[in-house]
Amino acid sequence: MTPEETRAILTICLLAAYADGDKHDRERDQIRQVAQGLVQDEQINLPGLYQDVLLRRVKLADVLPRLASPESRQLAYEMAVCVCDADGQTSAQEAAFLVQLREALGNHAGAGFADQAEALGTAPLQAPAQATPLPIVVAATQSAPHPAAVDALPATDAAQRRPGTLSTQDMDRKILNAALLNGAIELLPENLSTLAIIPLQMRLVYQVGESYGYQLDAGHVKDLLATLGVGLTSQYLEQAGRKLLSGLLGKAGKGLLGGLGRQAVSSGMSFASTYALGHVANQYYAGGRTLGTQMLRDAYQHVMADGQQLQTRYLPQMQEMARTLDTGKILSMVRGGGRA
Repeated sequence: MTPEETRAILTICLLAAYADGDKHDRERDQIRQVAQGLVQDEQINLPGLYQDVLLRRVKLADVLPRLASPESRQLAYEMAVCVCDADGQTSAQEAAFLVQLREALGNHAGAGFADQAEALGTAPLQAPAQATPLPIVVAATQSAPHPAAVDALPATDAAQRRPGTLSTQDMDRKILNAALLNGAIELLPENLSTLAIIPLQMRLVYQVGESYGYQLDAGHVKDLLATLGVGLTSQYLEQAGRKLLSGLLGKAGKGLLGGLGRQAVSSGMSFASTYALGHVANQYYAGGRTLGTQMLRDAYQHVMADGQQLQTRYLPQMQEMARTLDTGKILSMVRGGGRA
């Protein structure tokens, strides 16, 4: 894929992110930071692309001619669909943008992909009780290290847990396994797989809250993520953008084994963000949801840093898990046919 095609795809992603014109200032700032942080090549000026889109200096018709190959056109459509579905809903404006894009690209095979992406984005948080779990990667006797930032928060009161729910050690292990799974998913080349990371993170937060007796819905979970400074659209843009710029996707979205090493940093972000979300949510709900916004954000950033350090230790396990995963298994898990 040429730098020109890469620039075009990333521009289309940004156009998709702002298609409804309804991004909160916080999400807008996060997307800006993503654009700045993804710069890896002087040939691709991502902050410049961001400014062009934000200031309406570029339109879809200006970008489409730069997509010379069928693979790049398919990839552009798939990434745009995932960006629009990243926050769990596709607005009327976003849907209209995707129709316009699909028609302009002549993409006649995109409807099935869009349906799958929407199913992922709107998947229920609660998995059925009869769901078949995926194999546990972490040994039963091994628990996740407790970061200092989490230890500084109010201690978890085991008495607050609902009868029959996870012990402290089991909760630590659950969070770590969820982080490992999301790190492994980000190693996969398919964009649809990457989109699964966000609903799996939301489900983890839901299940942590449920263990303390809180019946949450998607709105509550999104509010907590927003409080922590986690933007759903910007998080997907970061994950997918790193894949694209690292060359993992290649011309036809292939090359998993060859891309595992190049994706180490990227998967570390998904591992660390899931790890931090789980631990901070655990302390938040254990403390009766009384922790202040700044304390939550500070704890999240500190645990993120701890998670990034742990990523190197667990990378071999994520790589091994990635070799056994496929998109079908991930879709089934997110929709409720399995759980981490």
